[in-house]
Amino acid sequence: MGKDHDNLMHGIEALRDNKQCHQGEAMRKHWILLGACGWVVFTLMFVSKFISLRVIDEYGAADRCWTVPGNNLVKPIPVSSMEESAPQVAANPSDQLSDPTAADWQSVAESRIQLLSSMCKNSSLRNLTHVSISKFVLDRIFVCDKHKILFCQTPKVGNTQWKKVLIVLNGTFPSVEEVPGHIVHNQGKNGLPRLSTFTPQEITHRLSTYFKFFIVRDPFERLISAFKDKFVKNPRFEPWYKHKIAPAIIRKYRKRQFDSENTTSGLHFEDFVRYLGDVEGRHHLDRQFGEPIIHWMTYADLCAPCEIPYSVVGHHETLDQDAPFILRAAGIDQLVSYPPIPPGITRYNRTKVEQYFSGISKRDIRRLFARYQGDFSLFGYPNPDFLLN
Repeated sequence: MGKDHDNLMHGIEALRDNKQCHQGEAMRKHWILLGACGWVVFTLMFVSKFISLRVIDEYGAADRCWTVPGNNLVKPIPVSSMEESAPQVAANPSDQLSDPTAADWQSVAESRIQLLSSMCKNSSLRNLTHVSISKFVLDRIFVCDKHKILFCQTPKVGNTQWKKVLIVLNGTFPSVEEVPGHIVHNQGKNGLPRLSTFTPQEITHRLSTYFKFFIVRDPFERLISAFKDKFVKNPRFEPWYKHKIAPAIIRKYRKRQFDSENTTSGLHFEDFVRYLGDVEGRHHLDRQFGEPIIHWMTYADLCAPCEIPYSVVGHHETLDQDAPFILRAAGIDQLVSYPPIPPGITRYNRTKVEQYFSGISKRDIRRLFARYQGDFSLFGYPNPDFLLN
């Protein structure tokens, strides 16, 4: 009997040990599963963040970092901060409508053209706003004869996307998503004729009868975008910005003595501002570069808006509203769509502007403003008093 009792007790102990072993094994598997789930969640968060940043970068309106005067590196402003309140970009308050109707937008579009016409008559701005309709201007205007549209290119305001729209309308590709990036700016392959390639009579006919539009942006923010794109990112297919233009600007405008160490540190935004604001010195330097550099020329010099009767002037800050209405006004909204715009990416960002101009002398900022004052006035952008005063 005692032996049977001992055997029973040993059996119970064995069952208990076995149960504990199974519980331990189950607990271990539980923690492994939790760890695996946590790793998957972390990986998905990282990948989604990377995709979000890539979408923004491909649009060309945001960067992870930028340089300011000196060698300081400024931390990126989160995309959400670009939602902060922006100064009005036109005289009409309805420019800031969150959900405009067709009638609302038509009113905004008309007010922009009226303001443009009024400022073109301002004699005090005449030297900044009036240019002749030269071959250079006609070279900036792309033609879509099939739908009677003219589009004037103003760099750093989403022009790549508008050119894709025209390429599709001309029948070269079936949709904007299918237009390869390297084709867009290749004049020989994108199928976009320039207005300068037509006879004088053909040019006059198109200027007087076609739907004509272009896009503008806060002038100072546009300059920041140009600086980042050409001197910070420095695309591989445009090496002359880094190897020819930047060193020439540094030699002429950097306050410290020019040497090899200064050139390797790269062009500072302060150097860039000083170059753009120097009327006589800039012209002399530009002649060394060859053709005028369109990325920081004024809107007046690019598109002659006081000489050409444009139908619509779109604003980069409200492009998510403007783009579909421009397509509708041109009668092509059923044929093509403007590519998706990352939320908030086109909004004016005063914090970014303040950071770029911090440390730059008031004299250099005022000289820069004097050059671009016509662009501020023609398109209703408020003067940057927070930088000037």
